[in-house]
Amino acid sequence: MAKSVRRVFPPAPTSARAVVLRAHPLASSFNSALADAWVHGARDGGAEVHVLDVHDLAFDPVLRLAHTGEQPLEEDLLRVQAEIAAAAHVTVAYPVWWGSLPAKLKGLFDRAFQPGWAYAAGDGVLPDKGLSGRTGRILVTMDAFGWYDRLVYGASARRQVRNATFHFTGIKPTRVSTFGGIETSTPASRATMLQRAQAAGVEDGKALVNRFGAPVQARATRDVICEAPPGPAGEGLRSSGGPPARVYANR
Repeated sequence: MAKSVRRVFPPAPTSARAVVLRAHPLASSFNSALADAWVHGARDGGAEVHVLDVHDLAFDPVLRLAHTGEQPLEEDLLRVQAEIAAAAHVTVAYPVWWGSLPAKLKGLFDRAFQPGWAYAAGDGVLPDKGLSGRTGRILVTMDAFGWYDRLVYGASARRQVRNATFHFTGIKPTRVSTFGGIETSTPASRATMLQRAQAAGVEDGKALVNRFGAPVQARATRDVICEAPPGPAGEGLRSSGGPPARVYANR
């Protein structure tokens, strides 16, 4: 654990605000569609939602000095920190690749979740958690089925983010929504997955409103939803906050 020179932990959250990290490099991916569905649900639940596309952010994902010297944060990483600091909930959507997460998302955690900001070495064995008071949600897609990922790989990509990143820094509870068998999924099964993601968003949004009350103005930093094409995959996914989430062809 890196020793902290000084601690500048974000203040405790005060409003029903969430930030979403969309971490699939393709906006046309089904993983991105699930993130969009969660956004719709959370807004329907009453939360204010901000969205960041990880692969649109400009930063060096390599932790070049391993916390032995200063590597200044780029403007986009400072923005990530500011969004997380202002949020009471963090949702991240990503695919499982080689039993892990996409490299740029891992680089974001390495760079932005700095010692002294996200955590600090405590007096005992456990760290002091810099992001306490925030909850989390993980939306993870994979071609393998969830049971196979658990038995063979130990759910490594899920535990890495939930336990070793979010819980380590105080973002808890963090709930995990797993969507397996994407490569062999059908339009009907994908429609069900989108509904699950939206329902998770409603649940998380309502939980935030129950904690903090409704935000003064629910808004987002950018438009992320497009019209869905006609067909069974788009059926049943509707939101009072905007048009239906797009249905994508790619995982």
